[in-house]
Amino acid sequence: MRSLTVLCIAAYLGAATFTAHGQDVLQSYSTDADALIRPYVAANAFSGTVLVAQNGSVLFEKAYGLANREWNIPNTLDTKFRIGSMTKQFTATAILQLAEQAKLNIDDPVSKYYTDAPASWRKITIRDLLTHTSGIPDITDLPDYPTFMTENTTPLGIIKRVRDKPLEFQPGTNFTYDNTGYIVLGYVIEKVSGRSYADYLQQHIFTPLGMKDSGYDTADSIITHRASGYEWRDGKWHNAPYISMTVPFAAGGLYSTVGDLLAWDQALYSHKPLSEASLKEMFTPNKPLSNYGFGWGITTDRGHRLIGHGGGVNGFDSIINRYPDERLTVILLSNDREAPVERMSSDLAGLYFLRQERHRAPR
Repeated sequence: MRSLTVLCIAAYLGAATFTAHGQDVLQSYSTDADALIRPYVAANAFSGTVLVAQNGSVLFEKAYGLANREWNIPNTLDTKFRIGSMTKQFTATAILQLAEQAKLNIDDPVSKYYTDAPASWRKITIRDLLTHTSGIPDITDLPDYPTFMTENTTPLGIIKRVRDKPLEFQPGTNFTYDNTGYIVLGYVIEKVSGRSYADYLQQHIFTPLGMKDSGYDTADSIITHRASGYEWRDGKWHNAPYISMTVPFAAGGLYSTVGDLLAWDQALYSHKPLSEASLKEMFTPNKPLSNYGFGWGITTDRGHRLIGHGGGVNGFDSIINRYPDERLTVILLSNDREAPVERMSSDLAGLYFLRQERHRAPR
């Protein structure tokens, strides 16, 4: 059962065993982190992989649960998970790369690239799409979404479902998280680059960074070590409802592994995918409307600066949290749609911060 009491015990167990220093630090953190995660697994609240690293060095990594429950195949560190809205950071990176190449400007109107844009979209810029301030309705909020999410489509097919609907607010005046805007960005990437979204990311991000276990998920592709997605309800596991990955597209269509995402995290520190100026802009919150930058949320956790993003799609939940001042990275990928990955990530970071505080304390 999923019990709040059980989950609270998990956090307690982690903090309670937090004792060792010196040469035993790595092993101690790993033991404490495992003790934190296990009650979630026992409560059928988590199935997936976890990685915690500091300055690129892995402090803890482990797989839990099953990648396929019908064949009783366990998750491993090589298991590939759909990452849902974590996809948005890669879409934003592709847009900024094209801006660096002078192939677009993020303050261009969207209508420059989507020429069938209605009159109400004329003031919407690429920047508005990146920051969720366009006012375009989110496709996942449409009444018929549960039906059409199973149908293969195209970016234009998705855009046409919302193009004639009223904007929720005037562009640039408010913030509402919006998957449709990132689907439009994927269309812009294809239009400007002359390549498919999947091919562009492979050529300009995944291959250059050595991310060999990441890509765009499609139902007809043979993807080795791909996890199946599940939901826990009515006291038992169920297969997640089917979704065609042509629907989330550039808003949530990618898969990856914890190892590849650590490589991604480290590349961001070395300015490999983008210039320092572009990264600074991506990681700057769009104040005063929100704490969102371009494909990332920028906030604090336990008093520490945090840049992160979660992602959920049928049968999967994920998060990457980066604490840049400490160079701490926490990544969780789950094939359980309701896994409390945000809380788990914060607790894993808390273990690290508590250790640092105790290490600094006079003895």
